[in-house]
Amino acid sequence: MALALGCWKGLALLRDATPTLALTVTMQLGGSLVYVMASPVGYRTLGGVTGQPSFATLPVYIGILVCFAMGHIITLLWDPQLRQKPSGLRHTVIAWSTCYVSGASLMILFFQLADLSGPADPLRFNTVFAEDPMVLSFLTVFLATLTSGTLNTWRQCRTVKLDDPQIQLALRTFALAMLCVFGYVVCSAPAIALAAMGNHSLDSVGVFGSTCGCIGTLILYYGLSGAAVVAWRRERRDFKALQPLWELVVAGVDQGLAFSVSSIHSRRLTMNVTFQLHRRVIEILDGIRALRPWVSPTPMETVRYLQKRAAHPSWPPLSAQDLEAAATAAALCGAVQRLHTSGQEHDGQSSRPKPPGGPLIPLPGDDTPAAEERDRLLRVSKALSHPILSEALRQPAGAGSPKG
Repeated sequence: MALALGCWKGLALLRDATPTLALTVTMQLGGSLVYVMASPVGYRTLGGVTGQPSFATLPVYIGILVCFAMGHIITLLWDPQLRQKPSGLRHTVIAWSTCYVSGASLMILFFQLADLSGPADPLRFNTVFAEDPMVLSFLTVFLATLTSGTLNTWRQCRTVKLDDPQIQLALRTFALAMLCVFGYVVCSAPAIALAAMGNHSLDSVGVFGSTCGCIGTLILYYGLSGAAVVAWRRERRDFKALQPLWELVVAGVDQGLAFSVSSIHSRRLTMNVTFQLHRRVIEILDGIRALRPWVSPTPMETVRYLQKRAAHPSWPPLSAQDLEAAATAAALCGAVQRLHTSGQEHDGQSSRPKPPGGPLIPLPGDDTPAAEERDRLLRVSKALSHPILSEALRQPAGAGSPKG
């Protein structure tokens, strides 16, 4: 899971290189490496290469520390208040990084000075060698640094307030993960303390601490990817929701407006969903622009007239935005009909019908900012299936105008 998420985030990093995303990719790829070294094959291989059966404990514990240090720094970079003060953010990140590097350096020193002769038992390393003063110092630094990292990250996640509800939920999940990982410290500390005094009655409790760490890591991965997965699913849903509008103004007008032939059939999305969604929005806007000469104000007036008259009480009243979307959808449907009628009457001397003369009729939402076009087009696409649209298109010409 760590490797898959790391590669997935790595693809996003290639599109949008940011410090937080780079740290996330490094943390997840580093986490996958830690699990490889902690596996039976990795543990025994490192022990055989170094001639010290328990040597793999050092890179595994250092790797754990580095991963959670990165998690703590990521939450610092997420904090909007710290980002407002670049110098303060830089000093905070440097201070915490120095603490983590110092802890890792002490762990390496104590581990090299420890007497680790004897068979290796990875899950019980903490209690088997706790009577050695250097191992006890090694574990003390490790647990203290891990405690600082997890609890400070938990506190940071609880205090940061973001505007995006999905990212805020991811932060809360991140905080919960830190508490679960801290369960490793809660289980290991008393077991190590008793083992250092020769009492091994809590050794199994120390082993259970690894389970807390694994559960916390799974929650952590969800916190790092949950918001992205939700956004990915929303983009897939929006892409499919725009399909009726795309078929109306692109496939029904000129398939040459499509980016490529594959875009006509790209309904099953897995990769590059963001790119394909943006491309679909651009294609639709190009199609609307191509239809502008054939747009008539009559369908829009008819929709507004039917809404005001409430001719069919079977449908609920439309909001202002939905009414404008329905008016736009009616205008586009009418424009497509006029275009096709003009094409049937065309003498075939040129490849496309000649646009009618006269000024262009403005459409509702012409001044929509680019960042809001996707939502506007989604409302227009949804309006294509509303009964008020079919009723407006069945009305005779001018029926919706004040005179009619």
